[in-house]
Amino acid sequence: MALDREKVLQLCNEWSKNTLMETLEIEYIDAGEGFLKAKMPVNSRVHQPMGLLHGGATVALAESVGSAASLMFINTEKQEVRGIEISANHLKSKREGTVFCTAKIIHQGRSIHLWEIKITDENDKLISLCKLTNMILPRR
Repeated sequence: MALDREKVLQLCNEWSKNTLMETLEIEYIDAGEGFLKAKMPVNSRVHQPMGLLHGGATVALAESVGSAASLMFINTEKQEVRGIEISANHLKSKREGTVFCTAKIIHQGRSIHLWEIKITDENDKLISLCKLTNMILPRR
């Protein structure tokens, strides 16, 4: 079954309403076989006290995109996604502009999804590299 890019993006952006994703102004912008991409503005709302992109905001972006990406592989009426582990290496700082987050599937099992998530800037420079493990559970 082919991925309906527009439907995936619409659903992800709709599900973000009234959540942390909306607070952080995360917008899903691209999807394809095995990946999901979003962007987030870097401004004072996501800064730490030194005026730089907060590592926690970066991790929240990564987990949001990786968890949403797992939704592409499950039946959302019967299953749900839970992030169970995330790790992040912050490699470069950012003061303003936009960061882009791309989650790519590394392992797609029945009960575990493993994602590699790259956060880059407008010039495609790597800001953070993350790994997210999601557990797929039956919906209750």
